[in-house]
Order: sequence, then C-alpha cells, then structure tokens
Amino acid sequence: MVKSVIRVKLDVIFKMLFSENLDLLHELLSGLLELPKESIKNIVIKNSEILPDGLYGKLVRMDLNMDVDGKLINVEMQYGKDYNFRERILFHWSKLYSGELKSGFDFSELKPTICIGIVDFNMFDCEAFHSDFTVMERSRHEVLTEKCGVHIFELPKISKKVNKNNLMELWLQLINAETEEELEMLEQTGVMPIQKAVYVLHKMSEDEKIQEAARLRERALLLESEMRRVERREGLEEGIHIVPVVVIHDKPLNNLEIVPSEVHVTINGEV
Repeated sequence: MVKSVIRVKLDVIFKMLFSENLDLLHELLSGLLELPKESIKNIVIKNSEILPDGLYGKLVRMDLNMDVDGKLINVEMQYGKDYNFRERILFHWSKLYSGELKSGFDFSELKPTICIGIVDFNMFDCEAFHSDFTVMERSRHEVLTEKCGVHIFELPKISKKVNKNNLMELWLQLINAETEEELEMLEQTGVMPIQKAVYVLHKMSEDEKIQEAARLRERALLLESEMRRVERREGLEEGIHIVPVVVIHDKPLNNLEIVPSEVHVTINGEV
C-alpha cells in the first residue's frame, strides 16, 4: 500500500519546516537560487510565527519573509490554482521592495528584492519548471536594474526521476512528494540536507496537532479554491467567506488547541 505523508507543499507545513530549521532554509535558498552555500552568510526571518487565525482565514498568505545578506527575499508556497498569481507576486514584490524606504532616505538605499513563488499548478506554456524574471528592455534586452528578481517554480513539471547532483530539483521533489516511497527515494540519494529534511518531516508527521492543523488548513484552501471557481463561473461580485470553527489562542501554532471543526460558507452575507 502506498503510504501518504504530510505534504510540504501545504503552505503551513512548508513554513513550519523551513522557519524552524534555518540550516534547511539555508540549503533551500542555495539550491533554488543556485548560489554557493558559503555565499549565504546571514538569514533573518521577519515573520516566523504561525498564529492560529492564519491557518483558517480567507486569502491568508503563509509566506517566509527574510533579510538575506542585505537582500530582501520572500518565498511563497501556492497550494491550489490561483488565476491571479502573476499579478499577486508582482504586487508583493513591489510592497517588499518599497516597504523599508523611510522618509528622507535615498532611493539608492533600496535593497535588492527577490520573490520566489513555488506553485502547485502550471502557469506557463513551456516545459521548463523554473522561470527567472527581471525588468528588461524589450528589443535590446538591457536589464533596467539588478534589484528586481521573480522566480517561479512549477511543481507539476518536476521530473519524478531523482538526480542527486541537481539540488534545485531535489528540493522541489521533496516539496512535491506525496508518498512515503517518494521520500525514501530522496533519502537514498545520500544528500545530507535532504536526508535531514525527510527525518524532520517524519517527526512532524507523528505530531497529532500538526496533522490536525494540516488537515484543517488543506480543507480551508480547497474550499477557497472551489469558491474562486464559483465566483469566476457565476460572476459573483461579492466574496465568499469560509470560517472553520476552532479554538483560537493568540499564540504560535505549537501552543494551539485544536477542536473538531465545522466549515461555514457564506455567500453575499448569507449562510
């Protein structure tokens, strides 16, 4: 029997795994951005906590916002199709880029800003799973600035074949894994950071609170995705609100008390 595992591509699990294991985050950034590990000196996560209300709210982002050696880097895991992801990631890039500029500061002090989007759907009509964007002049291909970077990784395009020498693919295969067999194949590569990530995932999978939090978060995201399709199909102008009923404490996830949930869907203010 194929055994399912707790999935890293569920955004709350992604954030927990990498915010609580900075060495793995270091390795992930090195692999995805193809940077030498030794070139990444310091990572400061600015939004490491996962508060309970963030698990269940509509359009809540479980991203990782970091300062990495003077660069601003945001990593977002998108589980389920988002028809507006292109516009959304550009909007978040602009907010991140301009957010630290205070009155009286010089524009030259704006930091290089990179947004990384890992998406569980096909965005572009091509075979490549990695798209690397910048701001460039159309005819001369002259880059306007080196301070802008947007990377999109499309998980459905990732090969199932494991290559221990391709760290970018290994991390994306780990994120995309849905079965114990896939994790075992990655573990057998002998790549130590990947082996540690598999070990941490196994430990997380044994935690009943994490399992329940993942289940509730996945349910909320699937319902939200379905309601977006309803809105597109029926042309609803007002939003749909999904509210799972849980016990909420203003504490990080590890201290969360979770109770069996119900999901209430309201359309145009009516239950």
